[in-house]
Order: sequence, then structure tokens, then C-alpha cells
Amino acid sequence: MTASPAVVAYHVRSGITGLNVVTGALGVDPVTAAAAVHFVRNPDEMAARLDALAAAGRPAVAAWSFYSTDFTRMAADLAAVRARTAAPALHVAGGVHATSEPLATLRAGFDLVAIGEGEATLVALVAALATGGDPRAVRGLGYLDGGGALHTTGTADRRPLDAFPPFNPRAGRWNAIEITRGCIYACSFCQTPFMFKARFRHRSIPDVVHWVRTMVEQGGRYVRFLTPTALSYGSQDESVDLAAVDALLGAVRAALPAGGKLYFGTFPSELRPEHVTPEAMAVLARWVDNRHLVLGGQSGSARVLAAMRRGHSVDDVERAVAVAVAAGFVPDVDLLLGLPGEDPADQALTMQLAERLTRAGARIHSHAFMPLPGTPLKDAPPAPITPAVADALERLEGRARSYGQWRQQEARAAELVQLRRR
Repeated sequence: MTASPAVVAYHVRSGITGLNVVTGALGVDPVTAAAAVHFVRNPDEMAARLDALAAAGRPAVAAWSFYSTDFTRMAADLAAVRARTAAPALHVAGGVHATSEPLATLRAGFDLVAIGEGEATLVALVAALATGGDPRAVRGLGYLDGGGALHTTGTADRRPLDAFPPFNPRAGRWNAIEITRGCIYACSFCQTPFMFKARFRHRSIPDVVHWVRTMVEQGGRYVRFLTPTALSYGSQDESVDLAAVDALLGAVRAALPAGGKLYFGTFPSELRPEHVTPEAMAVLARWVDNRHLVLGGQSGSARVLAAMRRGHSVDDVERAVAVAVAAGFVPDVDLLLGLPGEDPADQALTMQLAERLTRAGARIHSHAFMPLPGTPLKDAPPAPITPAVADALERLEGRARSYGQWRQQEARAAELVQLRRR
């Protein structure tokens, strides 16, 4: 009889939500429902837990998940774990970076990579360990063969969102509830549509309500949602299904306790500007507690918007801000600088837009372009952010009209460029 396996999740940085979701999926399958899940937050904790499991004779999966911007740091943490223990665990990396760069991820020292959606893959992997099967026969994995080449085991199962919990209810590890996966817009700088396909899959309203009630039963008093475009809920194309959005928000509000908070259209569920209408704002105003809304504006240059395949105009952004402000909301508008091919004139147009938007009542959430693996722009070097634009951003920040991590993102972009050149 094979000893019951355990999963040790490296619960830090950009991997927290992904690890909550994939470890929560274990409870769906009767073979894996009893698998213990441990959450650790540094290399020492990971090594100690793996040592304890090895001493008990229990097979272990060390689960890692991270964005591309965290890859270098996570690879260093893995090296630190391996330096501290020789416990025979399988170190498995998942998430957008492992999916987009499986060979580089494996060469960093991970034993396996989960390619694509990880819920079904982790369940099958733990089930294989529980029944004495071969982990490398599980679909959706990649590993290095004897010659150091990448070998993959096919495509991971792509199941309806309702098939798995949106967090780990058994461990009480909550996060924003994913209501939509995939994105039809396929903006050239974004990893989401290229990992999850350029189409929408929505979690049903009864399933969302079930998990909201679960959170409430465990003491939760607020809920957020994870979606690439919040007002696309219930739709399969560019249209907005306000009846579906209204039904979702009304049902969630009814499931919350008195005084419970409902956040929608704010991080991590931004709005596309062309979806912002007086009717949509009336629906949100009826149900949500947030007074700030995140709008994806990205650029003040029509040429740049077209090049990144955004699917909306500069005028759409300005109109959306006016409509949101009239409805009593404060729009936080994402603007992205340093896109490949962007010239100083394009950046000047973006800063002119920023000034107009702030005068209209918005705040600017500033970003610097990063060439993320798995996107069409993965090999494209960023355009430098001009000193004039940097000064203009700092003036907006000084007036509390702009915020964001564009400086850190510039540094991360440089790291990603160097990684691609290795």
C-alpha cells in the first residue's frame, strides 16, 4: 500500500491564488481528497516540511507557481531548498511562466512543469502517487528527458470552471473568485488569452453563490472577483450581457451577511472602456461597495492602441471616464508606457491623455511594458520611457493623481530581456 501523498505549496508572491486553486481541486476527486496540503512561505519551511514527510515515508509534491516577473527569485528559492534537503520530493512548477517557458523552468531545477491549466493535472499527479502510478504519465506535464531535451505529455484537461473550487475551502485559503477564464481580446502584451485561449469560460451564478456562502460560513465578509474583463461576464463575444451581470451581483449580495462587502470592477476585475455605459454604471451602483473602478485605457496614441490590438479608441477611454464620474465612481485608468515601437510622440499623447483624464476626475495607474513570455511581444525590447514622461508621471504622483509601479516594472523588463538573451 502506497503511503498517502502530501502537497507542500510554496505560498508566496504571485503564486498564492494559483496554489489555492490547484490545491483546492484535490478535494473534488475521492482519490486525492485525503491528501494533506501544507503551506510554507520560505525555503527553510519548505525544506523542513519535506524532511518531515520523507522521514514519515510519505511521497511529496512541492508545488510552485509564479509569474514571469518572479521567476529569477523563485529559481533562487528552489536552489536554497535543494541546498538544505535531499528529501525525494517532486518539485513541480505551474502558472503562466512555466507554461510559456517550460524548458527554462526545468533547467532552473524543477522536476516537472504543469503546462496550461493546473487543476486536473495536479489531481492526476497526486492520484498517480497515491496509487503507485508513474507521475510522468500524467497529461499536461513537461520534463527533461535523459538528453536534457523537453518532453511533454500532451495537453492538460480544460474543464468547466464549475468543476473545481475557486480557492481552497478545506484549508480556508480564500482569494478573489474567478468568474471568467480566457479572453477574446488577445491584447499583444497580455499572457491571459495565450495561456487560457482567446475565448471566455464563465463560472455559473449558482456555483459562485455556493462558494460565497462557503466563505461566509468560514467567517468571510467580503468578496472580490477575478476576470480579465468584468462586464464580459455571461457573454461570448464583444457584447455586454447586463442582465447576467445584474443577476450575478444580486445573487452574491443576497449571499453576503449584513455589512458584507462586494467589490466588482476593481482589482482584479477591470473594465474595458467601451463597456462603460450609464446603464452598466447603474447596475454596479445598485450592488457594489467599491467607489473606485479600474479602466483599461493603456495608451493615448491611436496608433499604439491598434498595434497592441486593444479594440477600443482613445475617445472610448475619455467617454468612459466621464460616464463613470457622472455615476459617482472614481475611475483608475491603467496606462501602459514603453511598448515596442512606441516613440516619444506616442508617449507625449499618452501623457496628454493622462492630464485630460485627471482633470475629468480620474486617477492614473501607470505601468511600464514588460515583454512577458507566451505573448506575441515576448521577444520585443521595450521602448525607453523618456525623461519628459518620467517627470510628468512624477508630477502627477506629487498631486496624488497617479500611482503605480512603473519604475520597478522597468527594472523587471530589463531582467526579462536579459533572460531571453541567455
